[in-house]
Amino acid sequence: MNWAMARSTGMGIVLRIEDLDTPRVKPGVLDETIEIMRWLGLDWDVGPIVQSDDLEPYRSAMVQLASRGLVYRCSLTRTEIEAAASAPQEGTGEVRFPASLRPSSGDDDFDQENTNWRLRTPDELISFDDGFYGRVEVSPHDEVGDFVVWTRRCQPSYQLAVVVDDARQGITEVVRGNDLLGSAGRQGLLYAMLGCGPMPRQIHVPLVRGADGRRLAKRHGDTRLMAYRAMGVPIERVIGLIGYWCGMCERREEMSSEAFRSGFELDRIPRDDVVYTQEDEQWLTANI
Repeated sequence: MNWAMARSTGMGIVLRIEDLDTPRVKPGVLDETIEIMRWLGLDWDVGPIVQSDDLEPYRSAMVQLASRGLVYRCSLTRTEIEAAASAPQEGTGEVRFPASLRPSSGDDDFDQENTNWRLRTPDELISFDDGFYGRVEVSPHDEVGDFVVWTRRCQPSYQLAVVVDDARQGITEVVRGNDLLGSAGRQGLLYAMLGCGPMPRQIHVPLVRGADGRRLAKRHGDTRLMAYRAMGVPIERVIGLIGYWCGMCERREEMSSEAFRSGFELDRIPRDDVVYTQEDEQWLTANI
């Protein structure tokens, strides 16, 4: 979707490797991801840019936040936070960090010691116009409270890293799953606090889920594109299935990446999340 929208409007594409969540990055997976993108027929104009290659821009952002008393050190464990907060947010495992646990003032001397740093989240609504869902209002204060912006691994959190990178790399449009609508609110806060200018236009699209209604993952079997490629599934079937999910055709049919680009329209996409069915699997792997 991201590629089709950019290539249809003359916009550039930045390939950014967000590898700072180090416990989850397996050796070789980044090269495999780029290889799969090329197999799909996708191209890009800038990158790959690897976040872990240079942490200095994120450190500078933290120094700026700390100088204004907007962040503070936090060594509380998840158990301690759960004892003072509500249950985890549904489907995310996140526990809201209440303002009652924050110190009376922020820390103005940012360092990289082995502890989390949290943002003092104001009690206000963040509003933006989403390209798919329309007007969206979220409250990071109510949803997650004071969220982590620098981790005990001496690395920026996802929320801080993407804001810094979007701003310095000139990103004007972001296309991603609807599970990150709440994250857009947190990033909107950081954009304002860091003086990064307006947040990029947001386009959040439906997720692909398994038959049990949960986000498609390992529990549903090996649904990696690399696995289907190894089985000999034609790329045109993979793209055709995505096109079918996007409302581009009434039945599953093979499709080239160029046909997807020329026929894709955002307003055709069904509003509900997609369910990857047994029929989808059978169609992909038929006669292989």
